[in-house]
Order: sequence, then structure tokens, then C-alpha cells
Amino acid sequence: MAVTPEDRRYMAAALRLSRWNTGLTATNPSVAALVVSDGAIVGQAVTAPGGRPHAETQALAIAGDRARGATLYVTLEPCSHHGRTPPCANAIVAAGVARVVVSLTDPDPRVSGRGLAILREAGITVESGVMEEEGRRALSAYLMRQTRGRPHVTLKLAVSADGMIGRQGHAPGEGQLAITGPAARAQSHVLRAESDAILVGIGTALADDPDLTCRLPGLEHRSPLRIVLDRHLALPVTSKLVRTAHAVPVLIAALPSPPREEGARRADEGATPAEHTARHQALTAAGVEILAPESLPMLLAALAARGISSLLVEGGATVAKSFLEAGLVDRILLFTGATTVGEGGIDSPLRHPDIGAESSTATAPAGFRLLRTATFGPDRLAEYERSS
Repeated sequence: MAVTPEDRRYMAAALRLSRWNTGLTATNPSVAALVVSDGAIVGQAVTAPGGRPHAETQALAIAGDRARGATLYVTLEPCSHHGRTPPCANAIVAAGVARVVVSLTDPDPRVSGRGLAILREAGITVESGVMEEEGRRALSAYLMRQTRGRPHVTLKLAVSADGMIGRQGHAPGEGQLAITGPAARAQSHVLRAESDAILVGIGTALADDPDLTCRLPGLEHRSPLRIVLDRHLALPVTSKLVRTAHAVPVLIAALPSPPREEGARRADEGATPAEHTARHQALTAAGVEILAPESLPMLLAALAARGISSLLVEGGATVAKSFLEAGLVDRILLFTGATTVGEGGIDSPLRHPDIGAESSTATAPAGFRLLRTATFGPDRLAEYERSS
């Protein structure tokens, strides 16, 4: 049976549903499954928070006897290995499903085609690769950790009308000038809710004293792991990040040669070994975890090893440049606000194509393509993804 427009419609619905638990399913991907019988959805589910149970078994349980002879739409190949639960492929066979439509095969070597083989051997009709490009985008974080051994990295920048990401010289803890309006800032909190971790440099942490949490009503529990690049452990124990470390985890990455941010206070570089030890003890006593990776790639590998699949990089300019120059950015979200910063502004490493055309600042790095644009009140968003 060939793939039909109806198949694509149901798969599109499944891909939308899969986003429901993005960032909540631990090391498992957020997969969605729809059971369709006689033109009606009789069971649908998404991977549960924590990663279990899987979407397929939940959707089949909801459908019950109506699953027999039905079509199952699933965004990722059903698992075929025994873990804490039996394989989903076997559950599909037992339910009497007649046809399975899949967006992506699973790169996990424990599955990787075996799930589809189990279905075909049982006489089930299998169609794979339906809306594959959209499926890869929806599962990009899981795929990156499985195939490249690092999290999928999204760089988010808010740029003023004159191409700045902030203003130099504001007092520590005073907070940066708001570049975008409430609607665009709400989108930033949605990004945090969908991410496993968020990262800033010590310059941003000192200057802005940010929370880095998701503060949208009803989504507060989805705040990600908060990471600060901080070689000298300069993050104050009085900062918002440290004071809330027991509620929302904080990790300091003490890189040997960290990115140096505009506006960062570096008087701490002269700290004695005893002072450094005292800072380490004070931070860990407050609940902050401290790692000492040798490079950004090694930091990302360490994050992936603990199950972090998606990383949101929020600040500042030098940290953004470091990730871009290291080839570690997979997606760029470039918000452009109507605010003008003027004198004393911090130049953005990226700008919207029609801003400051006379400037030497690049509009987008080589190897990225424009995926979409959107508006949020007076603010604009340009989303880029790596082309390779």
C-alpha cells in the first residue's frame, strides 16, 4: 500500500503531539503514536515523563480491541530490545495492528531496523520515511546524542534594532536592557521548558544575575539544568543561581581557557589556591555541581553521557562566538527587537539580514540555512538550521 495524503496528515498530527513532553523524557526521545481505525483516532499517546511507558504501548492500551486491524502511526521506529519493559514491536504484533507507518528508523544500535523487521516478519505492512525531514527536526536532540555523542545545541540571541545584544557598563545585578517585548520573551521561556540544559558565560551571570528558569505559568517545573562557564568559580553564593541550586540544579563548567565576555569582572583571576578552594567548598555546599572539562567539546560529551540531549545557549556575545567558531551550533534563533541600544552597546555576533547592512557583522554563518521567520508583536524571529 502506497503512502497517502491521509498518512501524511496523521503523521503531522503525531509529530505535533510528540512535542508535548519534549525535555521531560530523560534519555528517551519524546515519541508520539496514533492508532487509527476506520478513519478515526481511537488511541493516542506520547512518551511519558521520565521515558516510560513508551507511546506505542499507551496508545494501544487506550485503543484496546479497536487496535486489531488498525493503522499505527509512530514518529520513531518501535523498540525491539528488552529493557525495563518488553519491546514495543512485540506489543504491536500482539495487538493485531495491520499496518504501521513510521517517520524515522531509530539509530540506537539496539533497535536500528530490528523493530521494523519484527513487524514485517509478523505480516504487518510497514511504511517508513513518512515526513522524514520533519521527523528529524522533531527528534533532533535525541538523534544528535545518539549519532554524535553530544547534545543538540540551539543558540538564542536577542538583537536590538541597531544590532546590539545589550549595553556595557550596567551595574552588576542591574539586569540588561530589555531588547524584545513580552511575547518574544515568552517564547524564550518555552525554549527553556523544551531544553534539557541552558548555558551562559560568567560575564552574563555576574552582570545580569539571571534566574535562567522557566517562569511561564504551569511550566515552572520544566526549568532546565543551568550551566555557567566559570573558570575561576566567580559565581557569587549570593546570586540567584546559587541560592536556588537545590530547587533547580546548577552546574559550573570550569574550562581551562573559558570564553571571556564583555563586561565580565576578572579581579578573581588573582585568587590564591586557598581562596579558590574556599569558593569551591562554598559553591558545592550550596548545591552547585562543578566540572572541569578541558574544552567545549568535552563539556558537551560529558553532558551527553549523563543524558542531556538538548542545550540552549543564551549568553553572551563571546560565548556565542566560541560555540559558533567551534562548529557546535546546530540551530540559531535570532530575535530582533524594536529597541535601539545606541552608544555603549555590545555588538551581536549575528544580525538579521536587513539590519546594519553596511556593517561587517555576518548575517548568518556559513553552513546554515534560513528555516522560517515569525513575528511576535513588534519583534521578529529568524530561525536557521545547520545545512549539513
